[in-house]
Amino acid sequence: MGYKKEDIIRIVREEDIKFIRMQFTDIFGQLKNVAITASQIEKALNNQITLDGSSIEGFVRINESDQYLYPDLDSFVVFPWRPQHGKVARLICDVHNPDGTSFVGDPRGVLERALAKAKTMGFDAFNVGPEAEFFLFKTDEEGRPTTQTNDEAGYFDLGPLDHGESTRREICLALEQMGYEIEASHHEVAAGQHEIDFKYASALDCADKIMTFKLVVKTIAQRSGLHATFMPKPLFGVAGSGMHINMSLFKDGKNVFFDPEGERQLSKTAYSFIAGLLAHIKGICAITNPLVNSYKRLVPGYEAPCYVAWSASNRSALIRIPSARGQSTRVELRCPDPCCNPYLALAVCLAAGLDGIEKGMTPPPEITDNIYEMDEKARAEHGIENLPGTLVDAIDLMKEDPLILDTLGEHVASNYIAGKEKEWNEYRIRVSSWERDKYMTIF
Repeated sequence: MGYKKEDIIRIVREEDIKFIRMQFTDIFGQLKNVAITASQIEKALNNQITLDGSSIEGFVRINESDQYLYPDLDSFVVFPWRPQHGKVARLICDVHNPDGTSFVGDPRGVLERALAKAKTMGFDAFNVGPEAEFFLFKTDEEGRPTTQTNDEAGYFDLGPLDHGESTRREICLALEQMGYEIEASHHEVAAGQHEIDFKYASALDCADKIMTFKLVVKTIAQRSGLHATFMPKPLFGVAGSGMHINMSLFKDGKNVFFDPEGERQLSKTAYSFIAGLLAHIKGICAITNPLVNSYKRLVPGYEAPCYVAWSASNRSALIRIPSARGQSTRVELRCPDPCCNPYLALAVCLAAGLDGIEKGMTPPPEITDNIYEMDEKARAEHGIENLPGTLVDAIDLMKEDPLILDTLGEHVASNYIAGKEKEWNEYRIRVSSWERDKYMTIF
């Protein structure tokens, strides 16, 4: 867009915008905001809006709580679902310290640092295309979500089976009004499950778009009397929701993953990037799959990857290379789920890939067979390892990967680990309905 301060001030006045949400993201991927009235817009654009960082989990302690929001002017957009009078707009912000330095606990800053590293290696763009899935559930009389879906449709089905179709269409229209280019929108494998894919973008813009996408989906669903959830595995026995991440690196406007002379038309850089991802994937999982529930999706039989392998064709592999070549050559990581903090997830994926490039790593041989159909012995013969099976395993593996800890920075890494260990402990000591059903009568 290329907005200047005066453009935003003019639009706020001309369009009768009453409120501006100054948005930022906490380290656990929750969207936060400070709402200001239109009279404060000049102050906001001069980086003078403060927030109390001590009230945000994982940010700062009470004695160092003042922080400043520095809006990214290009992120200015008016929410299309708000009334014509009293419109609401938003600006996505970086979080800074009072002395003007970037706040080390700001996830957006973590991704910006990783992108700066890529630039020093000669890569001027890291492009990302996400494929985010979600469920639409009915709500009860009090507006609380149920586990009832409002359709019986399956993969790529259309109405009348897919009653979520009209809600999905409204979501797409709202996103397009906000500047998204929607590439595909369809019903997914499970009843009530949907996917909307938007055009790839540079990594920072893409992470911003993922955060906004989740807000739009939830808001439009609520207006339709439905509840949208990005929870990875809300229902037992059906496929969970993932967010495949398609990645490519560019140098001087050219996709460096493409080599017409290379094996499968992939460059050495692409192979090293794949090798770096595979080398660090176990340390990355706690970021790309951040919930206790995430690991109930990463099990055999439901299309989600749970084994460390790559393939140009095989959809059971963790890393797939889609068939498109030329400028569209890309590496698809299939394990992330949409609950991840996109800033941190893209930062660690980029760091892992760059590590592979720096060290000239080569990946293990491609796996063309269906990994789900192999037994443990066959997987061992192919050297195929498992992804972590639980959140606590993933956290332990993350602690052992210095590259991932360094990419996040000490502040984010220590607060993230502490938060996730607390979450695991809460889960570990809770008695579930499964345990009662299983043990109450027979013991």
